[in-house]
Amino acid sequence: MLTLKLLREDPGFVIERLAVKNFDAGPAVHKILDLDARRRAAQTEADALTAEQKKIASQIGRLMQEGKKDEAGVIKRLAAESKEKVKELIADQDLLERELNEILVTLPNLPYKMVVPGKGAEDNVLVREGGSMPLIPDDALPHWELAKKYDLIDFDLGVKLTGAGFPVYKGKGARLQMALIQFFLDQNTRAGFREIMPPILVNEDSGYGTGQLPDKGQQMYHVGLDNYYLIPTAEVPLTNIYRDTILDAGQLPVRLTAYTPCFRREAGSYGKDVRGLNRLHQFDKVEIVQLTHPENSYSALDQMVKHVERLVQLLKLPYRILRLCGADLSFTSAMTYDFEVYSAAQQRWLEVSSVSNFETFQSNRLKARFRGADGKPQLVHTLNGSALALPRIVAALLENNQTPEGIMMPDSLHKYLHFSRI
Repeated sequence: MLTLKLLREDPGFVIERLAVKNFDAGPAVHKILDLDARRRAAQTEADALTAEQKKIASQIGRLMQEGKKDEAGVIKRLAAESKEKVKELIADQDLLERELNEILVTLPNLPYKMVVPGKGAEDNVLVREGGSMPLIPDDALPHWELAKKYDLIDFDLGVKLTGAGFPVYKGKGARLQMALIQFFLDQNTRAGFREIMPPILVNEDSGYGTGQLPDKGQQMYHVGLDNYYLIPTAEVPLTNIYRDTILDAGQLPVRLTAYTPCFRREAGSYGKDVRGLNRLHQFDKVEIVQLTHPENSYSALDQMVKHVERLVQLLKLPYRILRLCGADLSFTSAMTYDFEVYSAAQQRWLEVSSVSNFETFQSNRLKARFRGADGKPQLVHTLNGSALALPRIVAALLENNQTPEGIMMPDSLHKYLHFSRI
């Protein structure tokens, strides 16, 4: 959530930067400033009346001591009227603040200065590419056919048990899932991220804190009876650990990692782009999260990008890194790098990770702060990244490594799999 301080000091800058996301913020910004001015005026008037009431109270006491009961009675009535007015002003403030916040949460995060405008994914900036394109047989199969051939993943059984987008992993397919999870966690903890095992259900405050609510509420599974939400990513519970918390500067950076199942409704998704593992309602992911000093957040972002790049390199997958343009940037992100791996049998790039800096957008909602050198609380910067999301990694591993002798697994996974070939 953008801070009122920024909106008051430079509304033109906010409107200009949000235009990079193709978001017309003008009407909302002007409405917020109007509501804020009215709220502050009501606060000023209420404060003045409260101060006046203290003076009146001392006058009443003095008049009573002097035996001037009638005069004291008149002033008492004035004081009572003043108290009622203060109550009205406080009620007005509450209404204005609620209305202000309802509009404030609709404003996306400001894109960082390096983010370019654009109309969509075609305008994302290619940062670099790596890895070697695989040579696969002429009769190579897409991963959903390989999964059926080798009895690795049963998509039809998932439909029977739950519905489309909930696959059942079997045998070596299940082993591959668990191997990747443990491999990613091991690499993350070696890089200094502390492993956490969080709940996969969160409350409304947690969804609001990281920006999924209200913006992405329709994409989340809601447990109505208890008003909980199934998490779309471990980012939500991990970052919310520090909601309403003030850290010491020496505790930064906080670096966390977690494996969780993730749940996304993906309403309206259909067609070839969602076949097999390309888009699921339930999937496994290992996440990395950082809370940093604002001065260090972009160097932390670069480090996280290099870390995820190394994971993809260890899996020997061809990849590319894209810096997202404004139109493709998420509601909460200030800057994002997407990782894509090449899926040889499908002959297309598949997104497997987003690594983002949210600056203070989440921490302002969370009230996640640290004490600076002057002892005053300041908002931390929050970052997160997939390290990594499993479905499309599995799809690329199966497709890119198929041979007449079977599907060869990368060396980095052998000790986790206890086999080298499917």
